[in-house]
Amino acid sequence: MARTHHASSGEPSQRMLRVAELIRHAMSELLSRGEIVDPVLEKHVVTIPSVRMSPDLKLATIYVMPLGGQDATAVIEALDRNKKMLRTEIAHRVNLKYAPDIRFRQDDGFDASAKIDALLNSPKVKQDLASKEDEEA
Repeated sequence: MARTHHASSGEPSQRMLRVAELIRHAMSELLSRGEIVDPVLEKHVVTIPSVRMSPDLKLATIYVMPLGGQDATAVIEALDRNKKMLRTEIAHRVNLKYAPDIRFRQDDGFDASAKIDALLNSPKVKQDLASKEDEEA
């Protein structure tokens, strides 16, 4: 009987999700304790909203967002400068056979939710919702 894998259907496997969460916690701990010596990172509070793993667990895409969303490019450049040290620390904290290569991306989830909120609060949508309530009454 053939085995089907979630990775082929586009959904992450349970193992991918578990490893991603372990890496997210390790990265958050490194940032919160100030273990990365970099002037840019010392000035910013950085959150790690999510991490996505490749199906073979050899690449971790770490999504970052500085508090307030300011200087995201500078923060990502600072993290890239410290990538070797971060990869080593993550490997020590997360027990894997191979340390995954890491890359940093800006998290656009906050921007997307702000756009959706703006759309939902727009006068046109409020007008449509009000007219629908009048029809139901």
